[in-house]
Amino acid sequence: MERFRIRRVQPRRERPMLGAMAAGRQVLRAQLAPAAAGPMVLWMVSLAAAHPLPFSTLDVRISGKIIDVSVTAHVFDLAHDLSDAPAAGAMDPAEAAARATEIASLLDARLKMTADGDPLALRWSAPEVVHDSRSLRVRARRPGAAAPSVITVEAALFPHDRSHQTFVNIYEHDLLRTQAILDQARPRLEYFADSGSGRVAVALRFLGSGIHHILIGFDHILFLVGLLLLGGTLGQLAMIVSSFTLGHSLTLTLAALNLVSPPTRLIEPAIALSIVFVGADNLLVRRGGRDVRVWIALAFGLVHGFGFAGVLRETGLPSQALAWSLFSFNIGVEMGQLAVVLVAASALAALRSRSPRAAHRMALVLSGLVVAAGAFWFIERAFFRGGIS
Repeated sequence: MERFRIRRVQPRRERPMLGAMAAGRQVLRAQLAPAAAGPMVLWMVSLAAAHPLPFSTLDVRISGKIIDVSVTAHVFDLAHDLSDAPAAGAMDPAEAAARATEIASLLDARLKMTADGDPLALRWSAPEVVHDSRSLRVRARRPGAAAPSVITVEAALFPHDRSHQTFVNIYEHDLLRTQAILDQARPRLEYFADSGSGRVAVALRFLGSGIHHILIGFDHILFLVGLLLLGGTLGQLAMIVSSFTLGHSLTLTLAALNLVSPPTRLIEPAIALSIVFVGADNLLVRRGGRDVRVWIALAFGLVHGFGFAGVLRETGLPSQALAWSLFSFNIGVEMGQLAVVLVAASALAALRSRSPRAAHRMALVLSGLVVAAGAFWFIERAFFRGGIS
């Protein structure tokens, strides 16, 4: 039997000279680290100071017939567009005053404001130096003939900087009413005054938007028409339309208030599937069977409401008149729906009174087309988000 010898390995000792050299390197690193970090920190601080946060501020104050406007912009941004003036020089009051005409021309070209549709012709004051923020501020006042109902702001103050933002604050009688951030993705703001005329403007604006959306929303129209193809009494048709209204009004409100916001990539295909379901139900229903179109309208109305909310969100809900805008949009959708229902139901009723058999065949053919259209939209929205070319 072989014997195994176990050798004890002695720990290796560092040579005195090498150990001293290693210790010396560690001490040298410790001494040089702050010295190297100091210039780096100073360079980063100077870089941050040389490139300030890219934003400007626009304050709009409404007091009766008077509109006061002030714009505050950093000298770094102004210097870029004012004949390459140095930022430090622009901070000098005399230099700022000398460039008052250039600054006014720049603002006139890049800031557009209207009151009740009429462009605001603003006369800018001499620039004021805001030393704390290294900025310049200019002011303007427009005395009007009447208190404005709607004010629009379109700002692209420094288009050379894609990340630049304009912070907008709108006051009425010294109370902050709304705030917004304008940039290249969203350069426009529409504000409705907190007054009787402002509420009327909100109602008219979103009433028209609701009518327009339902009339150009072919998927919503096809869903409604599909529900009406099998006909019924006036009371039955009214219940179907009312159920659809109840469903989409509920989810539209929830989405507009940001309480429930399912992604569009799920909602749009679901709307297409609702169209397929309605057409298939028409083809499979038996005569004398139970009419469940009211429940179909209610259930899928919930889905269509999220689709309406997406359009309303793109339009832009005024936070200071949220209830009025939601109510008006819903009324507009209802008016558009009633127009579609009256035309479709009247045409089908006329055909049914002349030839019930021909009307039934027509309903089946149209239901097949409804299924085909819904299936096409589903495939396009689920698998070809950019569209089928």
